[in-house]
Amino acid sequence: MYDVIVVGGGPTGFVTALGLAQAGADVLLIEAGEAIIDSPRAAVYHWSVLDGLERLGIREEAQRIGFAKRDYLWLVRKTGERIAYDLSVLEGTTAFPYNIHLGQDRLAGLARDRLALLPNAEVRFGTRLRQLTQDAGGVTLTTSNGEELRARWVVGADGAGSTVRKELGLGFDGMTWPERFVATNLYHPFESADYGLSTMVIDDRWGAVIVKIAPDGLWRCTYMEDAALPEASFLDRIPAAYEHLLPGDGGYRLDRAAPYKMHQRCAETFRKGRVLLAGDAAHVTNPTGGFGLTTGLFDAFSLWPTLAAVVLEGAVPTLLDRWAEDRRRIYLERTSPQAVAYKRFVFHANGGGAELEAALQGMRAMAADPDVRLQRLMFVKSLETPSPAEVQMA
Repeated sequence: MYDVIVVGGGPTGFVTALGLAQAGADVLLIEAGEAIIDSPRAAVYHWSVLDGLERLGIREEAQRIGFAKRDYLWLVRKTGERIAYDLSVLEGTTAFPYNIHLGQDRLAGLARDRLALLPNAEVRFGTRLRQLTQDAGGVTLTTSNGEELRARWVVGADGAGSTVRKELGLGFDGMTWPERFVATNLYHPFESADYGLSTMVIDDRWGAVIVKIAPDGLWRCTYMEDAALPEASFLDRIPAAYEHLLPGDGGYRLDRAAPYKMHQRCAETFRKGRVLLAGDAAHVTNPTGGFGLTTGLFDAFSLWPTLAAVVLEGAVPTLLDRWAEDRRRIYLERTSPQAVAYKRFVFHANGGGAELEAALQGMRAMAADPDVRLQRLMFVKSLETPSPAEVQMA
């Protein structure tokens, strides 16, 4: 019997598994795919999560294979107004006053490589969960090939379509947006148009989030299209979209692209018996602002010390109820509302008029006043909650 089985090989699953294994728990991570999914997904790690990556020993390597970034540019497409600022006001507040840009598959890969060095950790790809049952002593997982696996605890980190959540019979309340996001990785000289390493293009038709994601010049350009358009032909529409989205001199080379539905949804609880939900299995949001991955990582950073204390030190399992309540509250009260507001600002220009001007005034104040900037930058730190086990020990 394993101490913990983690279901799902994305960044939240791998980070949770790594923390548990480094603490001494016997961990198995299973992933339905044959490898870590490398389609374009989240790529920005806000400064607030870097302490957690440092604790796991992977921050330095993540920064080495990605890169550190401080600057932001908000560009109003129709007027050409440019509002720029950087993260220098964070110096003295955190040891890591910058963001790291790196594809989420690369971060998951770093954690996978560290797990491979630990004798108490195992990773199995091509292992799809089919059924889950639990009793007083543990959880039994049946895979698609009929194998039965047994663990004292299970963490479901298997994405928005989570089999774990469905097996628990939990609702996933919320809504699905009428638009589709299209995330594209490409080579194009955005710098020639004086774009920042993170540029938010504010427009009610051609809003976009454009960020450099690799030192070799690979960029991510994410835009929106009507979800009523046929998804199967999304690639055919990229050249026409790029005519509006690519400002630099020269052409482009598309590396890869992926369409995806956007949701604002949350599980009715993040704990049921001996099973816990984290990351997109527990909550999903539109990705504007990068708050979804940030919240998922904070799920993991708070969960693994708490679950390790229960498994290895005999801490009371009710600490996991506190973890579940804290993380669900953060999503409902902070992550989702702010992501919705950012989507409306960037991709809908707040409908124009007075509402847009009010939002732009806030961004201008952020750029001009260091105190305002620091206060607003602290939002991504407010998505963190401490491990209930570590709070109890303090």
